[in-house]
This record gives sequence, C-alpha cells and structure tokens, in this order.
Amino acid sequence: MENLRLAVLIDGENISSKYVAVIFDELTKYGVITYRRIYGDWTSPNTGKWRKVLLENSITPIQQFYNTVGKNASDSTLIIDAMDILYTGNVDGFCIVSSDGDFTRLASRVRESGMFVVGMGENKTPRSFRNACNVFTSLENLLEDETGESENDDDMIIAESPRLSRSKTEKKHKESREKTHTISKKEIENTIIAMITENENKGKVTGLAEIGSRLQNKYPDFDVRNYGYSLLSKFLEEIDSFNIKKENNVATVELKESKNSRDEIDRYIVELLKSHKNKMGVTEIGQILHQKYQSFSPKDYGYAQLTKYVQAIPEIKITHDDKHRKIAKLVK
Repeated sequence: MENLRLAVLIDGENISSKYVAVIFDELTKYGVITYRRIYGDWTSPNTGKWRKVLLENSITPIQQFYNTVGKNASDSTLIIDAMDILYTGNVDGFCIVSSDGDFTRLASRVRESGMFVVGMGENKTPRSFRNACNVFTSLENLLEDETGESENDDDMIIAESPRLSRSKTEKKHKESREKTHTISKKEIENTIIAMITENENKGKVTGLAEIGSRLQNKYPDFDVRNYGYSLLSKFLEEIDSFNIKKENNVATVELKESKNSRDEIDRYIVELLKSHKNKMGVTEIGQILHQKYQSFSPKDYGYAQLTKYVQAIPEIKITHDDKHRKIAKLVK
C-alpha cells in the first residue's frame, strides 16, 4: 500500500485513553498522519486521563460543550471537521476512531469521495460502521498484541501446556465473537471455498495473498486476530477444508479432498431413498446427510447447491410436489 496521508479523528467521549499508543502504531501500516484531533468536553472531570496522553502523542483537543443533556455534541463537530479536511485536498484518507454507529454515514461519504477509510473501535461497534470503512480494526486486538494478553485476562500462575493454552485462547475468542459483531469462522471458511472453486473453474491457482486481499474487500473488519491468530496461514492451516502449499516463497491454498468419497455418499443417498419408498424431500436428505457426515458440503464436490449434487446421481431425478418443494425420486 502506498504511503497515505491520513487524518486521525478520535471520538474522545467514546474511546478510552489506553488505546492511543496502539492506534498510532497500527496506522504506520498505512502511511503518515497529518491531522491528529480528538473531540470532547475537556472541562469534564472524566477527561483527566486524557491530558497526559494528548501531550505525549501531539493530539489536538477540540473543545465541545454539551448544549443538551444526554446529547453527544462532539459527533457533529467531528463530522464538520472531517468534511472541512476533505475539501482541503490535503489528505488521502481518514481514520475514524469510535465505537459509535452514528459515524457510518460519514465513513461512507468520505469513501465515496475516493478517500481510504480506516475505522477503529471496540468489539461492540455495529456492523454498519465496520462495513462503511475500507478497513476496520478492533481496538481490543491491538491492545492484546501490545500486552500479550487481553484486558480481561487473569494472571496465569500455573504454566499450561501449549495445547491447553491454545484451546483456552480459542474458547475465549469464540465467546468474545458471540458477544460482538465479528464474522463467524464458518462464514469465512465458506467464502474462501467459493473463491478457490471460482479460480479452479477458470484454471487458476489461489494465492494466500489473494485470499487475504479479497477477504478484506468483502469484510472490512476481517482480522485473524479476531480468531486468536497472528498469521493468515496459521488460521487457514487449522481449518479442515484447506491445504497450504509453499513453493519459491509463494503460498497457495487448495481444497482438501473430501474425507468421504463421492461414491460412498451417492450410495448412501440411494439407499436412503429406497428406505423411504423411493422418494424424499431434498431438504430432508440434507438434514440426514449432515447427521451422518457432519463435514459434508456440496461445494466440496463442485456444486453450489445440494439439489444439483443429488440431481447429478444417475439413479435420481428431481421433481416438485404440489407445494413446490423439491423431491428426489429413484428412477426405475
């Protein structure tokens, strides 16, 4: 990525001062910071922790008094400043630091103007704001990278085995994702399968870098740190669906061959139909298949839908009943 000139605008009433150092460290990935502004009512005693941080990081505090109790006047001031900066033409992008979904439209607007938009916020940040950015990073991940533990971790007194420690870490991240708006690991897996299948249909291999880039384009908040990893390659290695091959410093990703042969599954479906008077609903077949073969997916065999997979079995044809449901029947 080229060295971008970034304006960093921080919602001081929505973000803790403990994140400031890691915010600026993360932004070195994207370029140089030209504007450093933070918005809040600096007459409030609650902003005391910010004063030292502002001086150390050369951040300009923008004062905004509360005009109405319960209203966040700083939001409006930040938005007005962002538009003023946009029209100066002095920056290539913005970093908006807030967990507030009210900045969704601002992120969309500056992005529409050709600006690169980095969003940063806590795990509670709504998906609307995350998706409005080019890239969104969870602040908890940055703090964990810096300290080696999350802010909620208890001190470890007894050393654990690497396997147990990893298990606890993955469990912690799973519980964290369930409470936030992070994309599920299964959805990420299905998206990557679709990418690889699409490339295979075109006779192309799928590079690790391509997967990372396309995931970031589809999910601005995709970050392997959300799932307890520091490398995309390690994240993919521990998903059963993928093999990673490295040759001449280039990593490519392939789909693993299914654990269950196509012939075995085809025979099982045929026997299933025989035991149900030679016909069954496709949905019902799918439910029973997943009970016997929990990892089964028609995409592993090149089909986008289970109906297409079942229809490709020579002994079976697909029809519809009077309620327009898809029915699989054995051909006599």
